[in-house]
Amino acid sequence: MSQIYYKTAEEVEKIRKSCLLVCKTLAHVAGLLKPGVSGTKLDEAAEEFILDHGAKPGFKGYHGFPATLCISVNDVVVHGIPSDDEMQPGDIVSIDCGVYWDEFYGDAAYTFPIGDVPDEVLELMSVTNECLYRAIDNAISGNRIGDIGYAVQSYAEGEHGYGVVRELVGHGLGRNLHESPEVPNFGKRGRGPLLKDGLVIAIEPMINLGKKSVTQGKDGWTIRARDGKPSAHFEHSVVVRHNQADILSDHLVIEEAIKNNPEIKEVSKKR
Repeated sequence: MSQIYYKTAEEVEKIRKSCLLVCKTLAHVAGLLKPGVSGTKLDEAAEEFILDHGAKPGFKGYHGFPATLCISVNDVVVHGIPSDDEMQPGDIVSIDCGVYWDEFYGDAAYTFPIGDVPDEVLELMSVTNECLYRAIDNAISGNRIGDIGYAVQSYAEGEHGYGVVRELVGHGLGRNLHESPEVPNFGKRGRGPLLKDGLVIAIEPMINLGKKSVTQGKDGWTIRARDGKPSAHFEHSVVVRHNQADILSDHLVIEEAIKNNPEIKEVSKKR
């Protein structure tokens, strides 16, 4: 296994600054989301917003990725490349964003329902969002990576019968966008690397309405649910602490933007 880096208090605050800018960017994009808008338009707006704040897009150019945002619509799980295709009523749109600012990365993601989305898909989104917070509840010093994955898998797969994607996982975060350890959304309690104070990880449940199987597009990036059913994705970056993880990203600013956009529905909370 690659070395795990634990962050100082100063480094954590720099990561927090980057994560908060990510969420402000996602909020800015949420204000533009509506039927008829293209992924390309949203991507351009996000890049401009990040640059205007003195930071750089974290994804653009990363291993050759061509855009600032990953925009994944309906059955696209993650890593969708923004295109000129227009959003349609009833789409769900997962938007993943990263920034690089003051030597550290930030990373977060949110799934948005546009217009009238079927109830079963809204429920998928709600459960996926709850998975995120159940995982975060387990990101405490003394637990293990498997406790985080078990929290997601037991709720999404065990209680709701959804498919938990295996091929893509969360990750450490810091001076690099992807650091050790990997943070799967499946696993067994008490297994895997020990969680210690100061570890910064991105936790990101990717849950399919149908089966867990995925397929990769010819572009080398786009990951789709093999059965063509919708997939949801929510992500926070957190730092492991002794009693409760400190969430470095902020979905509240995104949700405030959703309230002000009549084209998007709020994701119902389980708690």
